[in-house]
Amino acid sequence: MRSPVLPLTWHLAKSSGRRGLQSQLLAVGAAAVGAFVMLVMIAAMLGSGARADRTAWRTPEPAGHGTAVQALATIFVRHEPVTVVSLAQLPGRAATPAPPGLSSFPKQGEVYVSPALADLLHKLPAKQLADRFPKVTSYGTIGAAGLASPDELVAVVGRAPADSAVSRAADGGATWFDIGQAARAEISGFSGSRASVFTDSDRAAATLGVVLLAMPVVVLSSAAGRLGAARREQRLAALRLAGATPRQILAMTAVEAAAVGAAGALTGALAYVALLPALAQIPYGVGSWYTGQLWVGAAWLTAVVLAVTVLITVSAVSMLRQVAISPLGVAQQADPRRTRLIRLAVFVAVLGYIWTKSGGGQLRNRDLLALLLLFYGAFWLFGPWVVDRLGRVVGRFARRPATLLAARRLSDDPRGSWRTVSGLVLAGFAAGFFSVSTLGTDTAQYQDRVAVVTADAGAARHAATEARTLLHRAGVTATVTVGRSDDYDNLLGGTPGVIARVSGGTQAVDTAATALTPLAKSTPPYSRDYAGARDSTATDRIAEVSIATLALSFAVATASAGLTAAANVLDRRRVYGLLRLAGTPLRVLDRARVRETVVPLVVLAGGTTAMGMYGSSRLNQAFGTTINTTGLLELTACTVLGALAMFAAISGSRPLLRRVTADPAQTAD
Repeated sequence: MRSPVLPLTWHLAKSSGRRGLQSQLLAVGAAAVGAFVMLVMIAAMLGSGARADRTAWRTPEPAGHGTAVQALATIFVRHEPVTVVSLAQLPGRAATPAPPGLSSFPKQGEVYVSPALADLLHKLPAKQLADRFPKVTSYGTIGAAGLASPDELVAVVGRAPADSAVSRAADGGATWFDIGQAARAEISGFSGSRASVFTDSDRAAATLGVVLLAMPVVVLSSAAGRLGAARREQRLAALRLAGATPRQILAMTAVEAAAVGAAGALTGALAYVALLPALAQIPYGVGSWYTGQLWVGAAWLTAVVLAVTVLITVSAVSMLRQVAISPLGVAQQADPRRTRLIRLAVFVAVLGYIWTKSGGGQLRNRDLLALLLLFYGAFWLFGPWVVDRLGRVVGRFARRPATLLAARRLSDDPRGSWRTVSGLVLAGFAAGFFSVSTLGTDTAQYQDRVAVVTADAGAARHAATEARTLLHRAGVTATVTVGRSDDYDNLLGGTPGVIARVSGGTQAVDTAATALTPLAKSTPPYSRDYAGARDSTATDRIAEVSIATLALSFAVATASAGLTAAANVLDRRRVYGLLRLAGTPLRVLDRARVRETVVPLVVLAGGTTAMGMYGSSRLNQAFGTTINTTGLLELTACTVLGALAMFAAISGSRPLLRRVTADPAQTAD
């Protein structure tokens, strides 16, 4: 006998009317946003790994019988790193293959530059950058195969084997600042395995973003499965009372939700594919992307589509537990939805376990990830309990009807209210902490200084005299001193050399570094940027991801709040009709809807963000550093714009509220 599930599901979907269609379209939109956001973050994670792999060839890998010498150096211009790879073919050895991005091994005197560096060389005066490289009539071009980003600044210079730039002194190690930024070895190819210091931490930071955004996407997908839940419950409860079995009820709901979820997830996936060129222009780390780096592949694309579809289906089916068990109770709308104190006990127990587990230190990355997911799960369980109590407290002290109605809704449906803001609550702490953090090497004392390393103290005294002459010729006002061997707090870190204290800002520092290049026999002249590069790169990446995660969380929460607000209007039209018949003004109902989101958003999301900022500021204070002002401004702007977007999304359903309550007598029948 043919099952009636599919025909009946199709019939009910068609006959659900305009409001049923609106709920389905809202669910499709929610699924599309969730799939799109998750694909973008996964693309950033995978693309970051691909970019890091493209930089590994620049760090020389020692070979037993090398055919060439490779030296890595790093210079800075306008606070941006420029990676310089010097290559020299050893005489009497086999020919060395071409490095990635070049058609042949560079000859002595040849200079190849990335397209972005070529533009910068033409834009800046020669005394700020070009004079640091050998004089050539024209520059060669490094292809995309040798670059991590179209915006990356990279130069490959052909040298003579006796050139000081590829000598043993160029191996780095003169100061601890050289780690990851300077290296030298005899090589026979370019199969290095150590990524550049400027891309090595990108994937870990992007993975953090994926973890932080996973919960908001789950929330949005769950909300999509619950859109139109009240209308669906009433309809299916009637079928259950008419004789439909629980299995048939669940099957009908699963088929409908899976179809809606798959349509939305596929729409989001197609939007991701169509917007790949635009997404590639968004800078992260060393710059924008090559489009191919952001392609996640068919496997990941399919996995995300299936995951979103399954989440929506499970969410929709889980709402029918009461329909299957007590259809009469659903038909009478008997659902108190209270939370229990056990949620608080579980949350405290999980926090205690995490504290004990992490107290010993030396945790592996997967252990940290597991603890983070455990914390998120506990917070997810704890959140509705907090919203429930918050609603009761607000209701007790409410002085206006709109506030009282909002508080009642928070207590009646704490899970629904929590789902709207949960993603922001969880992402807010990370964004608040990392955006204002300035942990790492404190380089404030190195500002406007340029250092040159010399072989010994005698060479340093001679170099100081030459430095004054070179800086005077370049038009740079500076005070030149010789570094003391017992002073480990200066830019030389106790290494012999000279330090120039420059007046005139960034351009003067770049000009001074260029002017002092002839004095540097191995490590190029360096400034504050070089000294703090290793630490600031990692912290900057995490801060970037935290702000981006908060922004995307706001985008997801905005979609969730807007869609949920519209669906709630449709689901609660009978309640709204009764309130209108009782004389409640429309503006009071509208204010109650807004406050229903504003109260938990301000208290919970705002509270966790403030907690993160406070914790970071205390940690900064302990290490003697100040708050990252730029990060604080970015966080403030993101929070303000995100909150305004959420309120606008909620207000967008105001015309729908006006329409469904236009005839309250008919609506509340």
